[in-house]
Amino acid sequence: MQRRTFSKSILGATLALTTSATALLAADSYVIGFSQVTTVEPWRVQFNKDLRAEADLHENVKLLIADANDRTEKQVADVENFIRQEVDAILISPKESAGLTGVVEQATDAGIPVFVLDRNVDTDKYIQWVGGDNELIGRAAGKFALDKLGGAGAAKGTIIEIWGGLGTQAAHDRANGFHEAFEGEAGVTFLLDQQSGDWKQDQAYDIMSTALRNYEDITMVYGHNDPMAYGAYLAAKDAGREKDIMFIGVDALPGEGVTWVANGELAATFLYPTPGAEGLRQALAYLSGETVEKSVVMGTEAVTAENADEILMRNGLK
Repeated sequence: MQRRTFSKSILGATLALTTSATALLAADSYVIGFSQVTTVEPWRVQFNKDLRAEADLHENVKLLIADANDRTEKQVADVENFIRQEVDAILISPKESAGLTGVVEQATDAGIPVFVLDRNVDTDKYIQWVGGDNELIGRAAGKFALDKLGGAGAAKGTIIEIWGGLGTQAAHDRANGFHEAFEGEAGVTFLLDQQSGDWKQDQAYDIMSTALRNYEDITMVYGHNDPMAYGAYLAAKDAGREKDIMFIGVDALPGEGVTWVANGELAATFLYPTPGAEGLRQALAYLSGETVEKSVVMGTEAVTAENADEILMRNGLK
């Protein structure tokens, strides 16, 4: 199946929300339900903001948002409720692939088009998936890390990797892409075995605190998102070791990851664009009779000390 790739800068992603006057204004009115896994994580908060901003551009759209409170059973119930309401389309960002597969198939069987955003499900019974390429992001982070540790064939150091949820494909993809860079690098050692911080800053703090007690030599931390990378940084700071360790994250929200890079707390973060606005545009295109692709893949961007201040200025934060 053909895949359309978007390469969006942080600024471009922001402008897209205000310039999508190309958004269609179909004659029909639509009720669209969105099932969000949680609104605790900052990236998810931005996800919802982007989606609402896009919905506000369409007078013919009524958007319903359900928060699953990070529980699979609640998310299943939320989607079942949308099915009972006979909404025109369902957008869903699953907590986990397997747990949400059945209800996605149930909605499709009920004749409601489903658009899966970010994490995927274990079925192809949906109209479209929209999201970032987590392996691509992992590879970009891995290349950056490898260069910082001395380059291919000469890299030396020890790495703490703090995973997102072990049951999510996103975490595995970010890990696999990152590890590709270190294949055959005998001078680099990963110190932990799949320690999950569940995307949470406080859990990453605890993991890092334990690692700091157990290992005298830690060169680098790779957190699967910025809050976890920052949680690890705070743990190292509390132990008086933050200056000896390099921290890398993922998400690149201007108010968080980009700011932490600008402050010198993270060495880099990699953009993981939110798919809400694009998902809604794609759903409306489909409802108006257009043919849409099975996958829409959004690109990434590295944020380092070289460009962090510029990105903050673009977003009115500096």
